[in-house]
Amino acid sequence: MKTGFGIATALVLIAAASVLGSLVAGAATDADRWWHAVVSDLRSQPLVDVALGLDQLGGGMIGVFIVPLGTGMTVLMVRGWRSALFAVAAFAASSLLVQIMKVLFGRVRPEDLLVAADFGSFPSGHTANAATIAVVLSLLFPHFAVVLSTGAWVLIMAFSRTVLAAHWLTDTLGGALLGVAAALLVAALMLAWAESDRPCIPRRIHCENRGHGDR
Repeated sequence: MKTGFGIATALVLIAAASVLGSLVAGAATDADRWWHAVVSDLRSQPLVDVALGLDQLGGGMIGVFIVPLGTGMTVLMVRGWRSALFAVAAFAASSLLVQIMKVLFGRVRPEDLLVAADFGSFPSGHTANAATIAVVLSLLFPHFAVVLSTGAWVLIMAFSRTVLAAHWLTDTLGGALLGVAAALLVAALMLAWAESDRPCIPRRIHCENRGHGDR
């Protein structure tokens, strides 16, 4: 990833999230109310139970510390310490951006929320965290299966936040924008450096030939 492109893209996404936040800070939009009604009709106990599990996985001590550190440790074992440091830095940047936006806009959450939640509905920290995981893993392991599965994870997490009425629809969109922005911003600064961790994936004979050719 080129540094200038990554930084520019991240800044555009942060600006888009900021504009969205300023537009929705006062009250729920028509789209928010429509989606809230749709999800309320779909809500069932099994669905709520799954969403509650995702609530624990994506937030609190688990989502803020254990999941990022666990991801970093996994990346450390598979790729190396530079890649792990990149992953952890991306999570830290995502968390910082989310907290700044929460304080900046102070949006009120839906009144019928089903879980205890901290201050500020916009943006969704759970969704931001999921989006950061998606981008980080997709950049470090650029395979279709990784991109598809992590993208699905973002959608599932965003949906679960609205199932619990912990967030409006636009909160999850803002969280996704910031999560992607944070990962791209850190990637622009660190990914090229982290690429030196990349293992030699092709067959051994090919790697050995490549090594001889570089001498």
